[in-house]
Parts: sequence; C-alpha cells; structure tokens
Amino acid sequence: MFDHLMEPIQIGSLSLKNRSVFPAMGTRYCTDDGHVLDQLIDYHVRRVQGGCALNITEAVAVHRRGSVTKMLQISDDSYIPGLKKLTDAIHENGGKACIQLWESGMACLRTPGSKPLLPRDLPLGPNMVLPAATIEEIHEAVKAFGTAAKRAVEAGFDCMEFHAAHFYSPHEFLTPAFNNRTDEYGGSKENRARYPLECIREIRANIPADMPLILRIDSMDDDLPGGLTTEDIIEFCLWAKEAGVDVLSISRGNKISPRAMCLEVPPIDVERGFNIEPAAKIKAGTGMPLIGVGRVNDPAMADAMIAEGKIDMIAMGRAQIADPDFMTKAKEGRVEDILRCIGCNQGCYDYCTMEKPITCLRNPEVGKEAYFASLPKAETPKTVLVAGGGIGGIEAAIRATMQGHHAVLAEKADELGGQFIIAGKAPRKEEMELAVRSRAEQAKRAGIDIRLNTEVTKELLDEIRPDAVISAVGASPIRLNIEGTDGKNVYTANDVLLGKAVPQGKTVIIGGGLVGLETAEYVRALGNPTTVVEMLEEAGKDIGMGRKAMVLSNLKAAEIETMVNTKVLSITEEGVNALQNDEELFIPADSVIVAVGSTPNSSDEIEQWCTDHNVFFRRIGDAVKARRALNAVHEATEAVIEIT
Repeated sequence: MFDHLMEPIQIGSLSLKNRSVFPAMGTRYCTDDGHVLDQLIDYHVRRVQGGCALNITEAVAVHRRGSVTKMLQISDDSYIPGLKKLTDAIHENGGKACIQLWESGMACLRTPGSKPLLPRDLPLGPNMVLPAATIEEIHEAVKAFGTAAKRAVEAGFDCMEFHAAHFYSPHEFLTPAFNNRTDEYGGSKENRARYPLECIREIRANIPADMPLILRIDSMDDDLPGGLTTEDIIEFCLWAKEAGVDVLSISRGNKISPRAMCLEVPPIDVERGFNIEPAAKIKAGTGMPLIGVGRVNDPAMADAMIAEGKIDMIAMGRAQIADPDFMTKAKEGRVEDILRCIGCNQGCYDYCTMEKPITCLRNPEVGKEAYFASLPKAETPKTVLVAGGGIGGIEAAIRATMQGHHAVLAEKADELGGQFIIAGKAPRKEEMELAVRSRAEQAKRAGIDIRLNTEVTKELLDEIRPDAVISAVGASPIRLNIEGTDGKNVYTANDVLLGKAVPQGKTVIIGGGLVGLETAEYVRALGNPTTVVEMLEEAGKDIGMGRKAMVLSNLKAAEIETMVNTKVLSITEEGVNALQNDEELFIPADSVIVAVGSTPNSSDEIEQWCTDHNVFFRRIGDAVKARRALNAVHEATEAVIEIT
C-alpha cells in the first residue's frame, strides 16, 4: 500500500528503505550546554522502530558563539560520544541518521554568552547596536561548519544537512531584505550567496565524496518586502549544487513577522501541503532530488505527491511525533489507526516557546518513550469507569484497555467527542472534529464498553461497582451575572458553533479568548458585522504564539473590530453597555454572544461514592479546571497509570 511512499531510494552512499524523513525539530532533550540525553535517543529510536527511513537531528550548533541553551552542539570533540551513541542506536534499529549543521544568527540573541553572526548592524534600542560580523568572524563560522562536519562523520552520521532557512545566519546573509553589506559578502546576488556557499564547500571538503549533503532552504521569503523569490531560490540552489549539495529540503517561514514565523511550524490554520507546489517548482527548476514538507499528516497525500513527481521524499515531523508508528500503520494499510497530528502546536511549538521540553496533545508518550515501554500490564484487571466521552475521557478508556483493564465509557450525550466536536466547528479546525471522531472509532474497535445517553449517577455506580473511576465530565460555559444576560438576543458561543443558534445582524462577542475570536470569525462569515469585546489588555491571550498570529491576522482580514480593556456592564435588546478605560459607552448590537470561559461540571456525587466505597477516583481535564485539550489527554494517561 502507498507504493510510492514505501519505495526505497538511493542517493550517493545513502540507501533509504522508504521515502519518509523525520525532520529537524527542537526538543530540549539535551543538557543546558547541548550534550545528548538518553531521552533524545529514545525519542528518535521510537520513530525508527515505527518505520521512518531517515532521522535528522534538531539544529546542532557548529560553534559555541552561536549556540542556544538546551539545543544540541557539535562545537568541540566532547560532543562526539553522545552523538555517536545516538547514531548507533538509530542504526541498530534499522534507520539512517542525518545531522543538521546550524549557525543561529539572531536566534541566539537571548542566550547569555552567545554572539550572533549578522550581515548588518542590528539596533536593539537607544544607543545599543549589535555590530555586523567582521570578515574574520565570517571566516571563523565557515571553518566551524567544516570542523563540525568532520566531527559528525566521526560520530557516525550517514549524511549532513546544512540549514540555510528560517532566518538563521546563512539565510540572513542570502536575502537582500536584510543584508545591506557593501563588501564581498553583500550587494550582488553572488556576494550575498558567498557565505552560505563557502559553508557548503567547507562541509563538502570534510565529508566523504559519496556522502549526501542536504540543503535546507525556504521556498521564498514570506511577508518580507524585497526578499527572496522562488526564482531566486532556484538560482541559489543551482549554485549550491555546484558547490557540493546533493539534495534539497524545501521549508518555509522566517522570523521577521509573526505570520511568517508560524509557517516554520504551521498550525491548523494553514492548509495541509501548503508548501508542496513551491517545492515542486524548485525541483523542476533544479532537477535535484527534493524533500518536501508542509503539514502533511496523511500517507495518501504524501504518496500522491511523490507519484506526481512533485517531491522525492516527504518530511513528516509532527505527524510522526503524534504517531511514531505512522509509517508502519500506513504500510500495513491500517490508516484508520493512525493518530493524526492536527497542527494544534500545543505540545511542540508552544512548549518550545515556553522553554519546556516538547510533548504532544495526541501522544503523551513523547519524551517518555523508555518509561512507557517499561510499564507492565495489570496483573489483576480492574473495571475502570470513565465518566465523560470527550477527548480526555476517550483517551482514559483506551489507555485503561491498553493496560489490560476493562473500561466502561459513559457519556450523557448521544455521541462521543465533547468540546473537540465544538472546536471542530470553528473556521479551519475541521481536523479537530475528525480527530476525536477517529479516536472514538478506535475506542470502539478496542472493544470498550461505550454507553451513550448515560450519565454517571449513584445508581449506575451501584450497578457497575467499578474498581476505579475517572471523571472527565468537562465544563460548561460561564453565565454572566449582569442585567440582560437572559435576553432573547443573547447566545453562548457553543450554541452558535453547533448551529443551535443563528445570530442575526450586528453582533457583539463578549470575550476575546480563543473561543470568542474563533466564534467571531464564524459569525462574520455569516455576513454579520462583528465586534469582540475583551476586558483584558489584549485579545487572544490564551492562544499559543503560532496560532495567535494566524487568528489575529484572519480577524484583521475579516474586518472584525476588537475592543480591549472593555468590560460589559449590561445587555439590552439594542446592544451592550460597557466601560472602556473608565469611560462608559454603548455598542449597538442585534445579537450578543457570550464566550467568557467555562466552569467545571460537578462530579462531587461520583467522588463521594468512591470515597464511601474506597474506590480510586481522579478528575481530569476541564473537570478540574478549563484548560487545553493537552492537559485532558495527559491527565487521562497519568490517571490510568496510577490505577494499581
């Protein structure tokens, strides 16, 4: 199945069993000074065991001056043993290893002791300017790439990747939008390309002649006036080919604008496969083997792209984080069992921006692979009753079954899915609904006793007599305690997204969190002039960086007005009375939608029964406090592990 995706490929000395690539992504699975931890090895090995052909390390700093805390380094010989341990483990499990050689540029600005290699002076504030790199510093960086490549060969890597994308130093030198030098490293195309090409030649001179060298580069400069076009990239790639590059890896995004930055780790708002057509154009223009990337989470999509000749290999990072067995399941035709990445960015990109080790909403085992592999099955199977069939409840039931217990999943509604179903009704979030429906079907195939239209009551508990109970009863929308909140023109965001209420005319959304902003987009698409009222100083404060850039950009494009520092005092049939910065005002509205958060549903009766009968009890997810779906899924897993 998926013959093109599964077809082997040979490039120089590199022989790959299929066309899948696990691309470089920051994990923070290393020491502060960049040495490999066993956690990183286990993480990579698990993807190899799941069928991935080529694993690429996250960015590895080639010299100390451009390093970042908690990112890998290869700046001296002390790093070789740890990296060798990583490559040995990958090889022992049937995979191939690639190292991504990296010089940070501006990315190291916040790291004490680091000094960015810049093509131009960079003002940081009044009377504070970071100077452009000197010729000597550029030569030093070029030499560092060569010595790093030599160490990487000693560490056992099968190929190298030179990172010239995402506004790291090679990209900064290459783009005319940032490089304003007047010496031999600036000005003309040839001069701007000099530094990255010198790095490529230096790497090539320090690795075996038949070892493939991959160039990672953006397909264009997004949101960067005067930046590189796809045609410019094609021209540079041809020069890179002459300098020693064998394979192209075409990425997207830069660090200049929030919207362009989030294309590096595209959220659910970005169309799947969004970067494949530009990559195909570059492949056609260069004739070089090419790795495509761009939020591909479906084996059929990947297979078709390869079959059509648009790309030769496909980099699927978050897809294989969410499900390390992605390739094995695809090969065996078990597509319905794949846990799809939904581009939520909650555990990967958002955790990295918070300087935390990455994890995954869909896969709580990320970064804990060895621990989960060591978990024994239950010696004495128990009956585990899960109250609530949202994403957390479904996960709890599946995990309990995986551990050898008998799970009963009770949901008071007539279908599983909970808040994820509602979330999937928001613009561009259909994949969330599909994901939870898919997980529900997986629960059915696992043989879980699923009871719909069933609320967990004292009577049900007396009937089932469970050994353990997990409450995943979720939360309900908060009702405003103000005059007019019960008016006929007032609705909840949930009812609007589910189609139970259809607002008409001018609409005010009370609440500028994620739910409020997504509801505003939904309502605006119906043709209603829409205003969001938020009492805090900014809208979208609860949204991760990547998604926030997209959501706010779409609000602006839809001409949705956002009023911050504004508290609603009362609601009338004509609109809302509010207080903005101590000034009273009236906002006309035909419809008002409340989206001010949720409060946990009570499971006190369930807990009391468990206390009375000495039965294990845990609340998870929104039943504890309304938070992200990631919390519900992870707490579900942790609760099951606690059951003994």
